[in-house]
Amino acid sequence: MSKPRRPAAGPVSHGPGPGARPGDGRAAFSAANSNTRILGPRSFVLPTPAARQAADAGAAPANLGLNSERQRHAMVQRLRAQGITDERVLAAMMAVPRHVFVDQGLASRAYDDAALPIGYGQTISQPWVVAHMIEAMVRGRTPQKVLEIGAGCGYQAAVLAQFIPVVHAVERVRGLYELASKHLKSLALPGRVHLSYGDGMAGLARHAPFEGIVVAAAGVKIPEVLFDQLAVGARLIAPEGSTHQRLMLIERTGPESWQRTELESVRFVPLRPGTQA
Repeated sequence: MSKPRRPAAGPVSHGPGPGARPGDGRAAFSAANSNTRILGPRSFVLPTPAARQAADAGAAPANLGLNSERQRHAMVQRLRAQGITDERVLAAMMAVPRHVFVDQGLASRAYDDAALPIGYGQTISQPWVVAHMIEAMVRGRTPQKVLEIGAGCGYQAAVLAQFIPVVHAVERVRGLYELASKHLKSLALPGRVHLSYGDGMAGLARHAPFEGIVVAAAGVKIPEVLFDQLAVGARLIAPEGSTHQRLMLIERTGPESWQRTELESVRFVPLRPGTQA
């Protein structure tokens, strides 16, 4: 039986209908597991020197020949054109070398706006999805401690860690947990990213409350336990649904109240309980 205080029982605001780009009055279809692209007017804005320096300092030597700073720059230009406006998010996307997090054989596609396989039936989400979810969670505030459910290969946690002091990330697949650990160590990020192997559907109560929660897999319903681990005034963003999924933004407005906003149609891998060795 559902708790009477679950956000679905509170006010619901529906975003625009499916089928178009963010910012033009229609909702964008974003797919975490497809090659869907959201296109818009191109804008050519140079990244800051600090962002370029961070990108070069953080990049591991693997795949470097195929994936240059120029490609990251082009990715950030594309994100701007697709409606991402938060400069913190854009700088973070510029700073993290995405090619480090993909298989060597996919290095030439690392900066495409596409989800790519990372093994174990999982994917690294397309850059627009990563940037959009983070921007929605942090808009108007700078969280000091956030939780990511579904760390995968560690890419989104690395992006979050560029401007959030403490990032907790949970991964249920042992092989991916070990892969993410290796990637984060290569970028000298373990001090800011605290990676746990465990059941993400249970959250991470021992470190709660969190000032933001991002869930990178879709459950039929968002686990209620995560609502209680959200600080008052903080936001949770997660896909919800099975065949038809919607991105949901949950804001905790009081000790016993939440507001639920429905965003774009999306497609994510399923959120599963327990762990996988």
